[in-house]
Amino acid sequence: MIDIRVPLGALLACLGLLLAGYGAASDPALYQRSLGININLIWGLTLLVCGAVLFWFGRRARPR
Repeated sequence: MIDIRVPLGALLACLGLLLAGYGAASDPALYQRSLGININLIWGLTLLVCGAVLFWFGRRARPR
């Protein structure tokens, strides 16, 4: 049996990694319209943390 938190956490972590990577590598001039806030980096890191927490809770709760 697989806990839904494991694949969901992995998916969110992968998407967060991609979004944070794009936000870190993109041109800062792109974010001038949004008051200089790199929203891609912020939400990418948020998704990465949430995905890692879900993945960790899913792996920790596995019966042995």
